Amino acid sequence: MAVEKENIIRMYTTMLTIRRFEERASLELESGNIPGIVHSYIGQEAVATGVCANLTVDDRIVSTHRGHGHCIAKGADIKRMMAELYGRKTGYCKGKGGSMHIADFSVGMLGANGIVGAGLPIAVGAAMAAQLEGRGKVAVSFFGDGACQEGTFHEALNLASIWKLPIVFVCENNLYGVNTPAHYAIPLKDIAERAKAYAMPGIVVDGNDILAVYEASRDAIGKARAGDGPYFLECKTYRWRGHAESRAFADLRP
Repeated sequence: MAVEKENIIRMYTTMLTIRRFEERASLELESGNIPGIVHSYIGQEAVATGVCANLTVDDRIVSTHRGHGHCIAKGADIKRMMAELYGRKTGYCKGKGGSMHIADFSVGMLGANGIVGAGLPIAVGAAMAAQLEGRGKVAVSFFGDGACQEGTFHEALNLASIWKLPIVFVCENNLYGVNTPAHYAIPLKDIAERAKAYAMPGIVVDGNDILAVYEASRDAIGKARAGDGPYFLECKTYRWRGHAESRAFADLRP
């Protein structure tokens, strides 16, 4: 199915917005204007954009510590996001949460999370709520390759499969968990192979190809919305900058 020109323009705009936001955040942090730590989403823009382009405002997503891209793609206010990074009271958490705790329930963004793998069970809860509401909503859980080594990963996939919940698990495999290569920590070429153990479809897609992500997630979200149960989507991508950026941790800078 061809992707309409309007959708292509909209997705390009979203990806560019994410890129510019992250570039500015990194610049301001380096200049000492932003406190704390920033986990840049540069390089992975196509994943959040392609997936969220298939969601409605009523669908819910759960993010990670690298969550700015997810927030923007789901429709969060970039001014309130940046205000939060600056520690201002006009931010989403009144400046008290910072980069890893941005949430906007009004657009279905249930929040970023500083704990690796912690968002998975939260997303399962959102999917259960969607199932009980019976209005065709879906939930999406974004997580990285590092989270696939956590117990919450297996628990979440298992429960979602047992209850046939309307959820799409989106693994953003950027090839590194902090500084550890995924091939060193995971004895599989494709993490999506793990979906078989939980009786759910699992596919691999080029996470740097916006059209490939859009089309694969459209199919996955459509099936989850139709009541076919959970779906696993592994997006192979790559982060361009270091795991984290902070003036206090120079060794983590790109």
